[in-house]
Amino acid sequence: VSGGKDSSSLVYLLNQVRRRHLLGRRIDFMLEAVHLDQKQPGHNFSSLENWIDISGIPFYAITEDTYSIVVEKTKPGKSYCSLCSRLRRGILYSHAIQRQATLALGHHRDDALETLLLNMIHQGQTKAMPLRYIADRGINVIRPLAYCAEDDLAALAQSLRIPILPCNLCGSQPNSQRRQAKILLSSLDHFAGVDDARQNMLRALSDIRPSHLLDQKFRAACGLDPATGEPLPSSSNTVL
Repeated sequence: VSGGKDSSSLVYLLNQVRRRHLLGRRIDFMLEAVHLDQKQPGHNFSSLENWIDISGIPFYAITEDTYSIVVEKTKPGKSYCSLCSRLRRGILYSHAIQRQATLALGHHRDDALETLLLNMIHQGQTKAMPLRYIADRGINVIRPLAYCAEDDLAALAQSLRIPILPCNLCGSQPNSQRRQAKILLSSLDHFAGVDDARQNMLRALSDIRPSHLLDQKFRAACGLDPATGEPLPSSSNTVL
């Protein structure tokens, strides 16, 4: 739990699922909150720790000076986010291994759509965020908030009076690519008019038509002719 609205809302919601047996009484799990103190100047997570303690959730704080590394290694004008997230993820992976735990991340719908846009525009890839995957070293990673809108999580955090901790890294870069992707998403909202652009884009990630795309390897994997996109006679699992 970073101290932002998303991961803190995730802690609250998972605790509600656990306490109220919303997955059924046969499915039970333990919940722990892990905070990474990156040694950002002036960082104080005591308000977050107190809020989680009141919820009755075990709280672990890990101290690693990734802040200095990110500031030193990032070239002027480049985003801190990529290196920062990789370092944080590696530390959380190590803790998850020690605890033999599944790692739940707080990425939401808008994060996934921003990542999709960034990958398409800057990398030439159709790639967003998986809801569940097996990471390095065999760690189970889940994103329970993947269908949640960022505005809804912000409203939840405000209603619960969740203490929000500022970030001196991403908060110091108002012109980062991630922020520009947010502006692009807002522009698409206006372009869509009465249609819900973000929900339709999210739905599109679950409704792929390989016959109408250009990736020949993907077509072949879906039982289609790589060149024409037509179903192959020998395939029994064709996806159009």
